[in-house]
Amino acid sequence: MNQMQNEVLIRVQETPNPSAWKFVLDRPVLTEGKATYSNIQEAEHNNLARSLFQIPGVKQVHYFQNVITVTHQFDVESEEIKQQVCAVIQTRMPVHNPNQTVVDEKKIARLSLSPEQQKIEEILDRTIRPGLQGDGGDIEVIKFEDNKVYVTYQGACGTCPSSTTGTLMAIEGILKEEFDPAVEVIPV
Repeated sequence: MNQMQNEVLIRVQETPNPSAWKFVLDRPVLTEGKATYSNIQEAEHNNLARSLFQIPGVKQVHYFQNVITVTHQFDVESEEIKQQVCAVIQTRMPVHNPNQTVVDEKKIARLSLSPEQQKIEEILDRTIRPGLQGDGGDIEVIKFEDNKVYVTYQGACGTCPSSTTGTLMAIEGILKEEFDPAVEVIPV
């Protein structure tokens, strides 16, 4: 096989988070679900993610479809990070297995959630998640109790300044309108 056929085409995009970049590839990174690695230990069984954590300043790696979102420390040179991430993708992607991560376990786990929390997940899937995923991130509902929805941000959203203000207000507004006017959304 000629070397040009193995070359990964990568389109680098900014995200609303100044400390995160989206790397859109010409092939799948993950065939089903999503995966977020917050440190090299979590990535020990994924060579691509583990290699990305070896770049100084990388804080989080998030996979979704054909996108890798890399969040880095705010005080590192972002152009250098971009170049290093692209180099790692070029060398590791040809041997990366996009089927490695188990089917999105959270969707399976939803079957055991309360009807209220299933409704919240459905609303977020339809309204909020597509935008967050388009920006290289996501949101996870940790729990729902006493009319409070506890959430955590993933990928580029994890350290994005707008996730704690504008995005949070939008999520709460949609849930107040479509679920319960008294609901509160609390980031953890």
